[in-house]
Amino acid sequence: MKPDAKPPYILAIDQGTTSSRAIVFDSSFAAVSAAQMEFPQHFPKPGWVEHDPEDIWQTTLDTVKDALAQANAKAEDIASIGIANQRETTILWERKTGKPVGRAIVWQDRRAESVCAELRKQGKEARASELSGLLLDPYFSAGKIAWLLSRDDSLRKRAANGDIVFGTVDSFLLWRLTGGKAHLTDATNAARTMLFDIRRGEWSEELLRMFGAHESMLPEVRDCASDFGATSVFGGSVNIGGVAGDQQAAAAGQACFAPGMLKSTYGTGCFALLNTGDAAPQSKNRLLTTIAYQLNGKRVYALEGSIFIAGAAVQWLRDGLQILDDAARSGEMAADADDNQRVIMVPAFSGLGAPYWQSDARGAIFGITRGTGKNELARAALESVCYQTRDLIEAMRADLSASGGGGDGNNDASSLPALRADGGMSASDWTMQFLSDILGAEVHRPQVLETTALGAAYFAGLQAGIYPPPQEFAKLWRLQKRFTPQMPQTDREQKYADWRDAVRRVLP
Repeated sequence: MKPDAKPPYILAIDQGTTSSRAIVFDSSFAAVSAAQMEFPQHFPKPGWVEHDPEDIWQTTLDTVKDALAQANAKAEDIASIGIANQRETTILWERKTGKPVGRAIVWQDRRAESVCAELRKQGKEARASELSGLLLDPYFSAGKIAWLLSRDDSLRKRAANGDIVFGTVDSFLLWRLTGGKAHLTDATNAARTMLFDIRRGEWSEELLRMFGAHESMLPEVRDCASDFGATSVFGGSVNIGGVAGDQQAAAAGQACFAPGMLKSTYGTGCFALLNTGDAAPQSKNRLLTTIAYQLNGKRVYALEGSIFIAGAAVQWLRDGLQILDDAARSGEMAADADDNQRVIMVPAFSGLGAPYWQSDARGAIFGITRGTGKNELARAALESVCYQTRDLIEAMRADLSASGGGGDGNNDASSLPALRADGGMSASDWTMQFLSDILGAEVHRPQVLETTALGAAYFAGLQAGIYPPPQEFAKLWRLQKRFTPQMPQTDREQKYADWRDAVRRVLP
């Protein structure tokens, strides 16, 4: 490489709920190499989900080293690093040592319901939602912080004294990568803490008081493409230029930069984001208002629907019931299921997310007969993800209609644009076809399914001057397969009605 030439690669770290991944991209957005490692999930009590932060850190290091080795790349070959991360997951660590004070409390964890219930009792739910764009729910970081500090007087005092710092996974990784020099986050992750005023673009003193947190604990907030410091842990100094929460990174990877564009990512959970431009609408249908991305100090907003259990339902069939060896085979099994078996699974393993927001709901399977087998359960798991997606799309359609942006105001989900789908489950043709059928709308699968990592790489490459502005990047998005509705409308509506009936049965 010539001394004045720019390094050719961007390294993307995609730290997810069940695994850590690293992908090396070249200057044309092609993946050169990739590595992935799962890590343990801890469930100490019903509704509790934890990770060991050291597992997160070690698998991140190992996957990066593996991906670099596969690409035959060294630190000097990397122009910049981008990080995408599981959002809301909460880590507290010591400022002096960088040592976590305990396990990470994962976004799926429901233990902070008592905190949220008390704030509802005090009449603070509407104000918290107005400032943060979020609903008062244990899902978000603020309740987890409040729960941790309320149970440990010593920890609370240390936090008040500035000895304990908070971060979502991106902040923790940045701290470790920079040797404690950077306590930073980006606007998309900050917007998921329920401590951030999304319209003013700053930490909210009012929300901090509400949850008993301290500003000294919090990271500095920057654009998605920004200077996040440098790391030397991979054999040489490399700049970190991009950070975004995983779902916002996926929206960027799907080139959803224009208002009205819609994407849904199918990983452990499922998350649909609808770009609303510079408007931050307050949902009337229990969706979230969040920051889609922030560049050059300008925030772009989105409506988001969050499903807690998507791929995790298939993982449960694999690891819990042990009725399939490989999650990737679930689509084949669903295709072989008996059409006469109408099995419906409501995977409320840790409550129901949008638009229900019922933390006390628990999972159930309806319609089991003597003929029900593993194929029928696999189909029910995949169908449940599609039904939940329609729940989100219907809520988005209603919000747009109420604001005058939903077309003629009919009840057809196809009044929204085609859905761009990505994530592991989107690789299944069977699942994507059923999704299109139950939505009654087109589903578009991109050539690059790893859109979360691509989005992280894009922000880092933009900061490094290697990747083009958003509008130019959007022109490079490529369709891999288009799915169009094939199911008769009467069948579609009957199946969806059966799903809604099943959900009503699990609600408390």
